[in-house]
Order: sequence, then C-alpha cells, then structure tokens
Amino acid sequence: MTTVETINTDNIKAQMRKGILEYCILLILARNDAYATAIINELKAAQMIVVEGTLYPLLTRQKNQGLLNYRWEESPQGPPRKYYMITDKGRQLLKELDTSWEELVTTINAIR
Repeated sequence: MTTVETINTDNIKAQMRKGILEYCILLILARNDAYATAIINELKAAQMIVVEGTLYPLLTRQKNQGLLNYRWEESPQGPPRKYYMITDKGRQLLKELDTSWEELVTTINAIR
C-alpha cells in the first residue's frame, strides 16, 4: 500500500467517525446524563477515539441547538462537573437519526 492510499484510507475513516460522532453523543446521553470525561471514556470503550478538544465544541453546538442541556454537580474529587442531558428536542432528533442509521446500514449491506 502506498503512502497516498494510507492517507486517503485514514482520512476516509476519520470523516466517517466525525460524521457519526454527534449521533453517538446523543445515544450515550439518551441512556444516562454524563459529564464530558465519562462520554469520552464510553466512546473510547467502543473504539471511537475522541479527545476533549473535539468533544467540547460538539457538546456546545448541540446545547446551542437545544438538543442538550446541562447541570453542575459537586464532584467527590476536584471541581464541580458539568453533566449533560438530552432534551426532548434531542430525543426527537435521535429518533430521526436512528431511522437514518438503519436505512444507511441496510443500503450499505445491500451494496456489500
């Protein structure tokens, strides 16, 4: 495999992950409220590597779009933590994304 093919493959994989990251955040928060580090840990456990510098702008954008809200909670270790929670608008979008995801998987499987 040449260097160009490697770069293209890595870029395509990165774009695919980026495209579904907002969906994954909503999925995580639909189950439980969570603070940023917990969201990152859950994504990493699922083999989706994300750094705080990527996550925080997405959380802010989703909050500004009315998809998420947050509350501050005291932490047993260190400063208070900002816990994010999904809103009703976020749950509605999540339903739409679930449908889109299923359609996409069906399409890809048909092509494969």
